[in-house]
Amino acid sequence: MNPGTGDFKVPLWGALCVAVASVLWGTTGTAATFAPSLSPLAVGAVAMGIGGLLQALYAVGAIAGQWPGLLDRWRLVSLGAAAVAVYPLAFYSSMRLSGVAVGTVVSIGSAPVAAALIERFADGKPLTRRWMAGAFLGVTGAAVLSFAGHGQAAGSPGESWTPLAGIALGLVAGATYALYSWAAHRLIGGGLSTRAAMGTVFGLGGLLLMPVLAATGAPLLESWTNFSVGAYMALVPMFAGYVLFGWGLARIRASTATGISLLETVVAAVLAVLVVGERLPPHGWLGAAVVIFSLFILTPRKPAAGPEPGPLPPS
Repeated sequence: MNPGTGDFKVPLWGALCVAVASVLWGTTGTAATFAPSLSPLAVGAVAMGIGGLLQALYAVGAIAGQWPGLLDRWRLVSLGAAAVAVYPLAFYSSMRLSGVAVGTVVSIGSAPVAAALIERFADGKPLTRRWMAGAFLGVTGAAVLSFAGHGQAAGSPGESWTPLAGIALGLVAGATYALYSWAAHRLIGGGLSTRAAMGTVFGLGGLLLMPVLAATGAPLLESWTNFSVGAYMALVPMFAGYVLFGWGLARIRASTATGISLLETVVAAVLAVLVVGERLPPHGWLGAAVVIFSLFILTPRKPAAGPEPGPLPPS
């Protein structure tokens, strides 16, 4: 294998890991339908809270071994942990307030843009034409797909929450998703292992979510179904998904990772059709095809500028 081939495979495998993580995240909406009595705060707290603590437990050896380096970067760690705690609360509340369509589009669709702006102003990384084209296609396809597949899933009649509040929370979710992805990427690029960086950021974020879980999580113990849904979301999409996401962040830029995660909208729509019984019109399938096509544009073809092509941190 020549050097060029080896350099290509590093970002390619990183993109693949993010794609698999996005597939796992796309199952959360369908899983939540099996426990309608759970509030969005309870769903977010159990999924990211317990999942984050499992990340820390999984990485406890790496965290202990690299504790001095983590303390040196405590501001970055704290910023990432705060973003981890805010993201699930804002994301699931956005979908409850403004409907699945608007909440999903605003939250997931705004994340690649937020990540690119963070990289541009914090790291001085330029926005390439290739990335802008891929992100534009991905966000457009996600918007068409979500509105086509979930246009009927707005808030319940009688709810006093306004769609405008849901849109605002969706922007908060997209910004915090981009922020903790960038923070973890910076920690990994600064010499910390993937396991130590992700375990610390998500573990501290999980701790911050424990009071929310204590206040809203009683329905989790009211039925075996509710408990199973909470356990699945914590173990599979959040724990396993973010292990893969962290591995990918060590190899590709945060803006590329958040762009690839638009695949989540396609998986969510397909599962809604196959499992929940929703119908997706032709233009919805067109939106799904556009999102998938955008992934081929966003997937790195050669090593990007920055730490990605260099030596991989130990995991």
